[in-house]
Amino acid sequence: MTDTAEKISTDSHDEKSMAQAPEPELADRRRSVALNIVENPLKRSSPQQTIDNARAYAESHGMAEHAALFGRAALVARDPERFEIVTELEEHERRALSYEREHKWHGPIMLWYSISLCAVGAATQGWDQTGSNGANLSFPQDFGLTGKGRDEWIVGVINAIIFLTAGLIGAWIVDPLNYYFARRGEIFITACCLTATPIGSAFAKSWQGLFAARFVLGIGIGAKNATVPIYSAEMAPARIRGALVMFWQLWVVAGIFLGLCANVIVKDVHRISWRLQLGSAFIPSFILGCGIWFCPESPRWLMKHGQHAKGFRSMLRLRSNPIIAARDFYYSYIIYEEELREARGAGYFSRLYDCFAVPRIRRANYGASTVMIAQQMCGINIISFYSSTIFENAGYTPVQALYASLGYGAIQVLATIPTLFLIDTKGRRTLTLITFPLMCIFLLAAGLSLLKKTGTKGEKIGPVALFIYLFTICYSLGEGPVAFQYSAEVFPTIQREQGMAWAVCINNTFAGVLSVTFLRMRTVMTPTGAFGFYAGLNLVAWVMIFCFVRETKQLTLEELDQVFSVPTKSFISHELTVWLPYFIKRHILRQNIAKPPQIIEKEEKVEDILVEKPKGR
Repeated sequence: MTDTAEKISTDSHDEKSMAQAPEPELADRRRSVALNIVENPLKRSSPQQTIDNARAYAESHGMAEHAALFGRAALVARDPERFEIVTELEEHERRALSYEREHKWHGPIMLWYSISLCAVGAATQGWDQTGSNGANLSFPQDFGLTGKGRDEWIVGVINAIIFLTAGLIGAWIVDPLNYYFARRGEIFITACCLTATPIGSAFAKSWQGLFAARFVLGIGIGAKNATVPIYSAEMAPARIRGALVMFWQLWVVAGIFLGLCANVIVKDVHRISWRLQLGSAFIPSFILGCGIWFCPESPRWLMKHGQHAKGFRSMLRLRSNPIIAARDFYYSYIIYEEELREARGAGYFSRLYDCFAVPRIRRANYGASTVMIAQQMCGINIISFYSSTIFENAGYTPVQALYASLGYGAIQVLATIPTLFLIDTKGRRTLTLITFPLMCIFLLAAGLSLLKKTGTKGEKIGPVALFIYLFTICYSLGEGPVAFQYSAEVFPTIQREQGMAWAVCINNTFAGVLSVTFLRMRTVMTPTGAFGFYAGLNLVAWVMIFCFVRETKQLTLEELDQVFSVPTKSFISHELTVWLPYFIKRHILRQNIAKPPQIIEKEEKVEDILVEKPKGR
């Protein structure tokens, strides 16, 4: 382990030794100190040594003209919450840092353009899901797949293949594509693939041809899904990274809604409606391919590949002031050097092995894998894939089923918007822990509502639609935005491609399993049984999130290294013995008790109380 890791508690005994009570005279300060402090590596050096190191870095990496700037920026990065005391800063730099602190959404146009364009690319996945949603009402008739048993499996495989190939093939070609073509090049290649294959699906002459087109489509989706969130996370400032990267999920659901709109628009063209529904998914990927070359390359990718000067030029385009760009870029470099000391090897399979062997990365992998598989366990994609089929079987006509599905898409978009503001305030872990029990209740209620066979059509169908919509709102406020956001940010720079590839593999493979099995499950278990099964999985997912998903809000991608250096056993013990009892007493029993120490806290928030652990060698 690195020095950084060694400064983090490695067992329960060490954690207890780190907790210090606040001084009694500091009555106006917080009454607790975190058990583990996210340490800033720059504080290991004196201010003057920090300046000298930063100047030497700039001069040795082709940025000699910025040496003085990097010296000042290093002092800011050394104590970012107290930049006012840095006397070396120029007045305009001090004003820029103050403005950034007071206006967290402030940023240059290029930052917003780049994030928004990546978000548009996310719409491809949502559009593809809902294109097949509407097409399921008619393409089986065209290809003679209307029977039970074998025909159900074929329809399920055609729907599922894009997710199976995304997870099992597309996600694993991300690393070589990123290595040879960088982030922008990889996104352009996948955008071209995702433009051509929906058009190919629209011209399929047999179910085998449709299967082949969607097979290739899935490869493009997997490669795109594993890169675009990383690219967004590497560009976004830490203070609003969650909200900016969450545009990914917002545009996935926007793609779902737009795909459902397309389903309704072409509903009256009859025999070719399903072809138009599948083919229209090329639109967002075409926009992505045309616009990506106007974006800057990822500064962290350029740094990782030795192009430091070019990386800093990219960062300058993504930050509102050179002092902010230099601060973020230099701090990324410092932590990247920390990561290099811990990395076991530079090869593809060595880095993949690290995702399971190196404790810090393995814990991040636990969290990313948990949120990704939980997205499928919750059952949302049985709605995304088959909502029109579900509503039709509940009693709606095909046209009414399309409109009911359109309502599902609209609600998902609207319910996702508040999370833009909640994800960096309430946090990823909190949102998922709150919403999963509610999702369980509403999904079970939707399944039980299907048992009602008497009364008017409204009395029979209304409760089903209501509980599906309530389930969708809870999903959009929690698990929906969190899954890809969390997975894109928790892995170190060195293993980011491999870690995200594994997470995308988990997510898409289980999405494929869900899609291929649901039609048959509905026949064998009845619709109510299928809904009840996924309602139970929501509770299982809640337990997994409680144990393995750690809070990451408002921490830089580099500071997360230290968050995941706390052992899993210690983390779970703290949550069970400290956090859970506090939550029950404070929020359920309504007792007025003091908030206990957090297990992880940023160093500057300890408020001048020195918590130091001796190094062990």
